[in-house]
Amino acid sequence: MKEILKKIHKFSTSWTGTIIIVLFFIFFIAQSFVIPSGSMKQTLLIGDFLFAKKFAYGIPLPEIPIIGIKVFPDIHHNGHLIEGPRPKRGDIVIFYYPPNPKQHFVKRCVAVGGDEILYYDKHLLIHFHEGDTYIKKHYPSKKIVKAMNKLWVDNPYMDKFPGIQYKPEYNGNSFLLMLYRLNQIDMKPLYLPELNATVMGVGPEPINVFYKKVKKDHFYMIGDNRDNSDDSRFWGSVPYSLIIGKPWFTYFSLEFRSYERVAKGIGGGRDHQLLKKICKGIDIYSNECKMRWNRYRFTIRWDRMFKNIDTLQYKEPIR
Repeated sequence: MKEILKKIHKFSTSWTGTIIIVLFFIFFIAQSFVIPSGSMKQTLLIGDFLFAKKFAYGIPLPEIPIIGIKVFPDIHHNGHLIEGPRPKRGDIVIFYYPPNPKQHFVKRCVAVGGDEILYYDKHLLIHFHEGDTYIKKHYPSKKIVKAMNKLWVDNPYMDKFPGIQYKPEYNGNSFLLMLYRLNQIDMKPLYLPELNATVMGVGPEPINVFYKKVKKDHFYMIGDNRDNSDDSRFWGSVPYSLIIGKPWFTYFSLEFRSYERVAKGIGGGRDHQLLKKICKGIDIYSNECKMRWNRYRFTIRWDRMFKNIDTLQYKEPIR
């Protein structure tokens, strides 16, 4: 037994052994990611470094880091070496971006296969596929809306997850943006007079809401900062084959954005909300504000270190 342990120790401390152990960890246990955008603010912030559980929804096909080459063929035709449970409503999920599967995205799953969605300004309505009886049993009447002869839950996750918000970093909101991109989005424009929604439209037909029914084994992913999120409303639902895992915990968090990024959005990551907090009443476009930001830049967010995501998302947003 001692000889076997010695051989294992010798192998694990060799270069070959170390590489194999690290790759095994990345392939099957956890992988490191950094949050690049503010679409999940305040639940996840730009500069949060986190580990993702690769085994949360089965084992996705292992790929070599950086170059993205799959190690095994997709014999099950579902993007997974070992099939597992599917994402549930409310889960924060890491997945491959459908228009570009080489890129990783992180969003919240708001609907699963069979669910129906209505979206208008500041309102995300879900008709869960379990039906009206299920909705009346699990949600208070004040959150239930009737439309299209069925019941819908208005913003079902905002009370549960404090980080979910509508705080645009531009003059407008995602509903208006969807109207401007009418032929490039995933949801269908409708006019439902029973909803208390502002009537807008491009062309002769009135529009006050967008509609989508999610396909089987697909998942609708929307960012917590909904007016600053490029998500399923624009490019569609995410199939199980593109699901990677679930954020586990943050191991580091750093504010690294330049003043040009947070003030003007150059390179992405505009954040006037934080800039106003740092500059405290000073014009955010002034040199004095720029100097204050540059002193704040590269600040480590100690209060986010080693935070479990499942715990963090239930707390009031912190910086």
